[in-house]
Amino acid sequence: MQSSTKIISLLEAIKRVSKWRANGEKTVFSNGCFDIIHAGHVDYLEKARHKGDHLIVGLNTDNSVTRLKGLGRPIVDEVSRSRVLAALEFVDAVILFDEDTPYEIIKILNPDVLVKGKDYEVSNIVGADLVLQNGGKVETIELTEGLSTSTVINKIQNLK
Repeated sequence: MQSSTKIISLLEAIKRVSKWRANGEKTVFSNGCFDIIHAGHVDYLEKARHKGDHLIVGLNTDNSVTRLKGLGRPIVDEVSRSRVLAALEFVDAVILFDEDTPYEIIKILNPDVLVKGKDYEVSNIVGADLVLQNGGKVETIELTEGLSTSTVINKIQNLK
């Protein structure tokens, strides 16, 4: 499958999840800004994918990232970020969302597993209530120490 075909609308995601569910396959959902994609992101998403059969990544739009992270962010635009994520073999779909959280996407898709990094408490993960109410699982994944977008940005800024 060509990576650009993995960047899909919510309507297309509904169709795919329905098909996967009919085949008895589990859908994993995770989300983030993924501003400067690095090895920590790759490790995290690969581990997330192993929690089920298919991984959907909710990606904050540029406007959403700016609201959450401030002026000057994102560093990398949403088209580029979504293309890189979609190119990862273990990512089955990427959905852009303009809201601050993917709550509505999670509500509509009802994934079998919701995944975030261990820097989150399950009680603070957006959509955890929905997934748990519907019999799904919410899991956290250990993050790769020393690898974060903020760390990368700080290193670049200190090169001046």
